[in-house]
Amino acid sequence: MVGPQSEREDKVSLELTEEIIQSMEIGMVFKDYSGRISSMDFHRTSGYLVTASEDESIRLYDVSSATCLKTINSKKYGVDLVCFTSHPTTVIYSSKNGWDESLRLLSLHDNKYLRYFKGHHDRVVSLSLNSRNESFISGSLDRTVLLWDQRAEKCQGLLRVQGRPAISYDDQGLVFAIAFGGYIRMFDARMYEKGPFEIFSVGGDVSDANVVKFSNDGRLMLLTTMDGHIHVLDSFRGTHLSTYNVKPVPSNCTLEASFSPEGMFVISGSGDGRAYAWSVRSGKEVASWMMNSEPSVINWNWMNTDTEPPVIKWAPGSLMFVTGSTELSFWIPDLSKLAAYVGRK
Repeated sequence: MVGPQSEREDKVSLELTEEIIQSMEIGMVFKDYSGRISSMDFHRTSGYLVTASEDESIRLYDVSSATCLKTINSKKYGVDLVCFTSHPTTVIYSSKNGWDESLRLLSLHDNKYLRYFKGHHDRVVSLSLNSRNESFISGSLDRTVLLWDQRAEKCQGLLRVQGRPAISYDDQGLVFAIAFGGYIRMFDARMYEKGPFEIFSVGGDVSDANVVKFSNDGRLMLLTTMDGHIHVLDSFRGTHLSTYNVKPVPSNCTLEASFSPEGMFVISGSGDGRAYAWSVRSGKEVASWMMNSEPSVINWNWMNTDTEPPVIKWAPGSLMFVTGSTELSFWIPDLSKLAAYVGRK
């Protein structure tokens, strides 16, 4: 039962969270990249962050100390997408050399390849690991989604799609989503060969799917598309809740978006040189950040700022998000602004 008092507390909590987002500023910047960051991932429990860059490097960071622990170069194969396994110093990454589309299981501890996963015949554009076991899925421009076990080199299953696929497991690892052609198809991870158990429409947006993600509690999901749309849906019913619009991105870029840890907000990059935040509950924009031109934001340099969006992700269970372009930036609340807000309470 929700009474007036709890409703009031919920409203205060929401307002405070908006204040935190609106106060976000860059607390640390790493400027030693010689190419754009193409992908990054947070480990679920260790406090580590891994990045992949067009300069053919994979870098491991300790988030709590904001230090780079290791840099590994992948000059032969290049690197595009990267994801942590359950182990904090083991990753799976995709190539970007145009001739070998294999996925690789790499130990960052001793820079050794543990396994190769061969099966795709074109660029891998989506990669998702199951948080509960050793399985993972990959989606490619060859119009296939392959299902893998980290312990075996050969794929364990294949699903054909009719377009560029965006894929993701839910947090429990029981369901995965495949988005393409204006629809999100929901699969039971244990019985995927039976086909989707639900198909959700995203309101006629048939532009290429870029990213599909679940909120941490699994109740919501988002889909970004190349035309600059970020759709938010109820993941159980498929109800369309909101669509946020940003400047479209070029075909060689990916429009990233991310739920905040509690699922109350969505942040996204854009082709117009901004990052945006929206309230899922109200559907309204609550904050935006511009590079270079606004004095309230620390200098945030991008390459081709009018067209290329950043990689952007919330840190798990933290009041921090990270953006990657030609720099890696850690965004944290401005404590002085928060102190002034708390003083008014």
